[in-house]
This record gives sequence, C-alpha cells and structure tokens, in this order.
Amino acid sequence: MKIALFPGSFDPVTKAHVDIVKRSVSLFDKVYIGIGVNSTKKGLLSIETREQMLRAVFQNDPRIHIVAYEGLTVAFCKSIGAAYMIRGIRTVSDFEYEKAIAQMNHSLEPEIESIFIVSKPGYSSISSSIVREIMRYNGDVSQFIPKEALEYL
Repeated sequence: MKIALFPGSFDPVTKAHVDIVKRSVSLFDKVYIGIGVNSTKKGLLSIETREQMLRAVFQNDPRIHIVAYEGLTVAFCKSIGAAYMIRGIRTVSDFEYEKAIAQMNHSLEPEIESIFIVSKPGYSSISSSIVREIMRYNGDVSQFIPKEALEYL
C-alpha cells in the first residue's frame, strides 16, 4: 500500500492546499493530511478547529485521513507507514526552501521520498499567511478558502 503524508499548518486550509491533495490522492492508496503542532508558534486557529475544517472539506474521500502530530515530520511518516511526503510548490523560493528540507529529511530517513507538486497558476499566490492577514483586518477570504471550511473561521 502506497501511503503519503501531506504535512502543514493549514492555518487555515486554502483552495491551494485542496488542489494539491486532490491531485496527489490518485497517486497513493492513502493520504494523511498532517497538521504539524509547533509548540513555539501560536496559530490563529486551534488545532481542533483546523482538524474539523479539514474533515469537513475532505469528508467524502475515504482515502484521506486527517491527523495532528508533533515532532519531526519524518518520524511521524515512519509511525504511520508513509514512504512519501507531499509538498506543494508555488514559487521558486518555495522550491529552494522545500529542496533544503527534503535533503535534510532524506539524510534523517533515506527511505522516505519527498514528492513536489507544483501548484496550478491560479493558486500560486494563495498562502495561509496572506489569508490570515486578510482575516486579521476582517477582509473577505471566501475566494481563497474552500466553502466547507468557511463556517470554521
């Protein structure tokens, strides 16, 4: 069984995240969406809210599993039997950053392969950090967020 992890903060989940998941799920038997818990960062949304939001978005696909985790992402991959880590790439700077992380992860766990999926052009400007900034000033984020997730904001 081919199992992959798509890790991130998903604070909040965006249409760009959804696109990466939907495009990657056909490549694997099971895809975990892993909400990374970082004790040094204060997120805008609680981990529980992010889990609920993601479950609402992907409720109709039994191949997708939502789980929060803490610690090294490669260690979490091993714990769930994932041999692949999915990463979305929006820009050249994303690629450089993700390449460095993938190389470090490969040094830590050589059997876990990083898979880069390039975002569709219409989603390349959407990031959770920009959406959070719009939300802080009460802007309308509905064009960036899946409709199933809006009630959790």
